Amino acid sequence: MKKAHWLVGNWKMHGNLAANKALVDGLRQRLPTLSDAVQMVLCPALPYVAQMEGLVAGTGIMLGAQNASDHLKGAYTGETSPMMLKELGCGFVIIGHSERRSYQGETDGLMGRKALAAIDSGLVPIICVGETAEERDSGRTHEVLGRQLDAAFGYIRTAHDNIIVAYEPRWAIGTGIAATPEIVQAEHSFLRSRVAQRDADFAARLPILYGGSLKASNAKSVFDMPDVDGGLIGSAALNPDEFVAIYKALDIIARKAAKGNA
Repeated sequence: MKKAHWLVGNWKMHGNLAANKALVDGLRQRLPTLSDAVQMVLCPALPYVAQMEGLVAGTGIMLGAQNASDHLKGAYTGETSPMMLKELGCGFVIIGHSERRSYQGETDGLMGRKALAAIDSGLVPIICVGETAEERDSGRTHEVLGRQLDAAFGYIRTAHDNIIVAYEPRWAIGTGIAATPEIVQAEHSFLRSRVAQRDADFAARLPILYGGSLKASNAKSVFDMPDVDGGLIGSAALNPDEFVAIYKALDIIARKAAKGNA
């Protein structure tokens, strides 16, 4: 997977059949043609993945899931195999989201095992890392981010695997408090340098996204940062006007980057 710019919409536990169709229709009306510089992925709630495959067919929008098991099959009642997601049309899956950590008690090790299972099933894991407010205030941000990254890359390879990393400070998720562009750049730079210790070429092409109260009003300033390759969007992904505005802000920067690399 070549390095690219990505916009991922995490719909969380929202939606219904009618609302999902209206949202996709709204995106298509406002954005009839996707840019060749920005990849869009939508991650609906699990029951709507099959519906969404039909809604996004032929649009260029790609489909992802919000979670998957670390097992490919077996007696795991209530779990969903990443192979099942692949069969339903998903190409991506969010792994280790802060809400999974907070509400379901997911650990760093489980995140790594889930990422490996996703890769083995042909999915691209979107691996989420981020610190709590207490961890940041006590000066342990890099300790936490390093531990989380090391846990994931202790299971997965680099050179031959397609992976996306998302930095989502837990103190900014759903709070309306976004990290400043300077904070985002500092942590993205740290994450890239940490991965570079394992594989410098892989780190250079690794997409690192920002997630955490990102919206149209602050998107440009965040996307302008050199180590930011897009966004993992929560609540703003449920508003077509807001999501498309974020997409267009990223597209302008992605096109400039492409010209600079030409």
